[in-house]
Amino acid sequence: MSIEPKKHAQSAYDSRSGDVVFDAGLQNHMRSVYNVMMFGLVVTGLAAYAVANIEPLYKAVFETPLRMVALFGPLLFIMFGFTPARISRMTVSAVRMTFYIFSAAFGVSMAYIFHYFSGDSIARVFFITSAMFAGISIYGYTTKKDLTRMGSFLIMGVFGLIAASVVNLFLHSPAVHFAVSFLGVFVFTGLTAFETQRIKESYHSAYAEDENAKMAVVGAFSLYLNFVILFQHMLHLFGGRD
Repeated sequence: MSIEPKKHAQSAYDSRSGDVVFDAGLQNHMRSVYNVMMFGLVVTGLAAYAVANIEPLYKAVFETPLRMVALFGPLLFIMFGFTPARISRMTVSAVRMTFYIFSAAFGVSMAYIFHYFSGDSIARVFFITSAMFAGISIYGYTTKKDLTRMGSFLIMGVFGLIAASVVNLFLHSPAVHFAVSFLGVFVFTGLTAFETQRIKESYHSAYAEDENAKMAVVGAFSLYLNFVILFQHMLHLFGGRD
C-alpha cells in the first residue's frame, strides 16, 4: 500500500551535511511508525480484554450471527476501507483515527483468545512474538538485500492462507489448522522484514509533510497487521489451553 506524494516540501538530502538530514528524518519517520503501531496494539488489547470480560457483550458477539461480522469485518476493511485512493482524500488525523477504530474492531474479533487460552500462555506468546518481530524488523531495516521478490511471493502466500482458513471453517480439520498456523508464522515473519524495508524506502519519495505523516500511519497499519496475525498463529501453535 502506498500513497503518491503531492508536492515536494523539503529534500531529504542536504548537500552541505551529506546524509545527516536524511538519517534524522528517517529516524523520526520510523519512530512515528512504531509509536502509532504500538498505540494500535494497546487499543486492540484493551478492546479484546474488555469484550472477553463482559459476558453479555461476548455472547452477543460470538454466540450470534454477529460472530461472522466480527471475524470477517476487519478483513473486508483491509480490502476496501483503507485503500490508497481513500487515504489520499483524508486528513492525517482522520487516517490515524481510522486506524485506531480498526484496531479496536480487530480487538473485538480477538476477544475469544481469553476464553480459549490461559492468561500466562497469552503473555508468554506475546513476549516471544514481540522479540521475534523486533529482530526481524531490525533485519528488514538494516539489510542491503532487496526483499521485493520475497515480499511479492509472501503476499501470494497470504491469499493462500486466507483461502485455506475459510475452507477449514467448514472442514474443522486440526491438521489444516496446524498447517495454516505453521506456515503463517513463516509468511508473516518474512512480511515483517519486507514491510519494514518498504516503509524505510518509501520515505525517500515522501515529499509534503502531510503525505509523509499519512505514510507513517499506513506503515504502522502494515506492521500492526503483521504483528497481530503473527501473534495469533504463534498462539494457536504454542498457547496453553485455559
